[in-house]
Amino acid sequence: MPLPRRFYLRPARAVARDLLGCTLVSRRGRAITAGRIVEAEAYLGPEDKASHAAFRPGSRSVFYGEGGIAYVYLNYGVHYLLNAIAGPVGRPGCVLIRALEPVLGLATMARRRRVARDSPRLASGPGNVTRALGITLAEHGADLSAGRLTIEPPDRPRDFRIASGPRVGITRSAELRLRFWIVGNRFVSASPAEASRRSPACGGRGRAGSPPRPVASGRRFATD
Repeated sequence: MPLPRRFYLRPARAVARDLLGCTLVSRRGRAITAGRIVEAEAYLGPEDKASHAAFRPGSRSVFYGEGGIAYVYLNYGVHYLLNAIAGPVGRPGCVLIRALEPVLGLATMARRRRVARDSPRLASGPGNVTRALGITLAEHGADLSAGRLTIEPPDRPRDFRIASGPRVGITRSAELRLRFWIVGNRFVSASPAEASRRSPACGGRGRAGSPPRPVASGRRFATD
């Protein structure tokens, strides 16, 4: 049963944190692939200069729409990136899915990615997430609470620690600590030291950020 629409009708920061431990599921023909979300970034409204709400007018119809919709775009003509729209109508925000811990369809993921099925890079990094799960612009605008691309509630207790820090590879609003990840998970795409050196998800190469900040245990899971 996918997460209900009300889960997404909250600020992007809260949705990003609570998506950790949830399972992203993609259904393409007979192939079903899925992974547990272990890293995500929140993007806010126009006040967040790294957000598409601030500098990509073409995204307005989806970005300012109701939460729970997939926002997919092609980054630098190379990578498709998957975001979940957050907030009620008129309050822009989204969550970039940065990394998954693969749980279903690993052979299919490995074939799409051309890496070993036990590779920690199988679905680590936002471009690798979409490649592994076969997500393209065809999923842009999809309802994440129904259909072939959904996000399911955690399949086990959220007994993990969450850390926060600056987002990866951005130059605008680089001081905002809107990246969240599961501490110690080997599928997280960038360590704090690497975060400033990795290829950007949105914007130019970022400056080095401050050390990660523990958020709390992940046991609490909000749906409203």
